[in-house]
Amino acid sequence: MPLFLHTADWQIGRQYSQFAPDDAVPIAEARIDAVSTLARLAAEQRVDAVLVAGDVFDAQTVADRTIRRLFNAMAGFAGPWILIPGNHDAALAESVWTRAQRLNAVPSHVHLSLQPQTLEFEAAGFAVLTAPLTQRHTYNDLTERFDRAETPAGLLRIGMAHGAVQGILAADIDSANPIAPERAERARLDYLALGDWHGCKQIDARTWYSGTPETDRFRANDPGFALRVQIDGPGALPEVTSLAVGRYRWSQAVHTLAVASDADALIARLATLDEADVVQIALDGQTDLQSLARIQAAASQAEARARSLAVDFGALRLLPTDADIQALNADGYLGDVIATLRDRQAGPEPQLATQALALLAALLADRRAAGAAPVSVGATA
Repeated sequence: MPLFLHTADWQIGRQYSQFAPDDAVPIAEARIDAVSTLARLAAEQRVDAVLVAGDVFDAQTVADRTIRRLFNAMAGFAGPWILIPGNHDAALAESVWTRAQRLNAVPSHVHLSLQPQTLEFEAAGFAVLTAPLTQRHTYNDLTERFDRAETPAGLLRIGMAHGAVQGILAADIDSANPIAPERAERARLDYLALGDWHGCKQIDARTWYSGTPETDRFRANDPGFALRVQIDGPGALPEVTSLAVGRYRWSQAVHTLAVASDADALIARLATLDEADVVQIALDGQTDLQSLARIQAAASQAEARARSLAVDFGALRLLPTDADIQALNADGYLGDVIATLRDRQAGPEPQLATQALALLAALLADRRAAGAAPVSVGATA
């Protein structure tokens, strides 16, 4: 009754330049931590092997230290790890894999399949047919050889590949490497472990993408898991269970403000964020200055709790109420400036007018809080 842990798309060494450095570094570090978690889960589950279906590294140029750290993170599981290259870390003549071997960084229980082959684990009752990528993009189906590959009778036939199942996944995904959707059936596979799609996805009863174990982009496609795969014997359907691995929750949303309750809902959402959240929120619609101040205060507090929070106010139109302007003590000239900026929000540069209006409101609010005299006609700024 062999038992496997299926994972892929670790993307070790990935950089996150879209974030500030104090956010980017922990987010990148979480990818190596995910491998340590996988090792712990593999040991706890007592699996017979961990199947890593490509894109172990994000690039061929990762540092030697990163290579060593990756293999050190795998130390928590002493059983077989079976790794194939993907499109990001293809097994070129000179690659991240050849460097790892020169560094003597690869432990003896880690099996690197850098060429198509069949690995037999007779004592454990299974054989693994691999289709590693030896270049970044291929346009023929490397899993076709599985149909003809022979394995000893009585052993499970497990396939491993990295690419796009044709007719199933979106046309704009990361890899051009095609895989026939009926490959498991045609090749008499008991299970086909795939990588390249970064979310957990079932293709058929025997074919699965595990997805990346640590979320790495704003796409709601079920990342952050590994798959526990149990197969009772040759021909039996696999029993597949997803296991949570990832640390960070990525989410992206557009929040439209129209009435006061919309601001309340946004503030309530911000209040739920914690250290596991990586969030981008774009605001549009319109709001008054009092509501804007409440949202800005809530965002500032949430930013200190979340791993990363970015709130884009650029498309939000400010419509100060009479009460807002009265509260700012802005009459005369500055009152006219506020009115002009309100009008210009409907012009060719609405974001510039909105930013100016928000800045002026903040300055006037600070002036009022400091106890300065009201600004009126004839006053200088």
